[in-house]
Amino acid sequence: MKKRNAASMALVLALTLVLGVLGTGCGATTQEKREVNVYNWGEYIDTDVLTQFEKETGIKVNYKTYPTNEALYSSLKSGGVSYDVIIPSDYMISRMIQEDMLDKIDFKNVPNADKVDEVYRNPEYDPTGEYSVPYMWGTVGIIYDTKVVTEPVTSWSILFNEKYSGKILMFDNSRDAIGIALKYLGYSYNTTDKDQIKEAVDLLVQQKPLVQAYVMDQIFEKLTGGEAAIGPYYAGDAVTMMEENPDLAFCLPSEGSNIFVDAMCIPKGAANKEEAEEFINFMCRGDISAANCQVTGYSTPIGEAYDLLPEDMRDNTVMYPDKETLAKCETYTNLPQDILDFYDEEWVRLMTD
Repeated sequence: MKKRNAASMALVLALTLVLGVLGTGCGATTQEKREVNVYNWGEYIDTDVLTQFEKETGIKVNYKTYPTNEALYSSLKSGGVSYDVIIPSDYMISRMIQEDMLDKIDFKNVPNADKVDEVYRNPEYDPTGEYSVPYMWGTVGIIYDTKVVTEPVTSWSILFNEKYSGKILMFDNSRDAIGIALKYLGYSYNTTDKDQIKEAVDLLVQQKPLVQAYVMDQIFEKLTGGEAAIGPYYAGDAVTMMEENPDLAFCLPSEGSNIFVDAMCIPKGAANKEEAEEFINFMCRGDISAANCQVTGYSTPIGEAYDLLPEDMRDNTVMYPDKETLAKCETYTNLPQDILDFYDEEWVRLMTD
């Protein structure tokens, strides 16, 4: 629980006098309100779940969003911000552990973590399983308007087709955008070969005149509203967008794609660690995770929640691709610092070309 700051006796007496004047006869309390500061991706939670958490626990949720893992990292690294729960992706969690940016979770306070499926425990990005609890997982693919893109979509190549000039959207973050080009060229998402990375960015430079905009959550409005015709994004968001606009479709490219896990973590020195663990525990409940997934369209790592989903969601191959499809997917790993620096340089080259 958040600890009260020490106060001088004079201040205590002054506050007592003020409360005595302003009191309504119901009695005053010196207990601070409990709160938890949550920092999450945009469009990535059921707000009713937050309301339910507040009602059940009495803990106020201060909720803010970020657009990319890199923006989250920069925000925390720069200081001056205070969050209790963050939800980065796998490779970013690995980097934050390496840089001592996360606190270990006291799992005595998170018993519902036992509900996480075995396959998601002790992952490569958190091998000891001490710093994170899986929140959701998913894949990256191509979302497209079938009224405009009438040909079969099976490959990343569609994003480089001059036929759709001015109608193509691309990720506005280096790891995903460069990753698409790497995968299209037949390279690993996790290559440390600078020549391969440069070749991928060269391809993106050639593609740039075809791109209408580099986007993150702006893709919702642009694709569902018919402002653009094609773009890469996360499968969970594709589910939501296809519900809003039935003309949209989703494809996991034949060259393979990214499979990711986003997990709940506690930043180093969080002011409300007890409340953070209570929040994480709540989000791992089967009924809560199921409700969250139904609203966001993302996939749950909790078996009990999966069983509670409607049959049409359990059978949805966008949310839950078959094993053969997933076998073509690759998880991002944390890259060496010199490669991260090279990514930054190449991203600037693309954006300023």
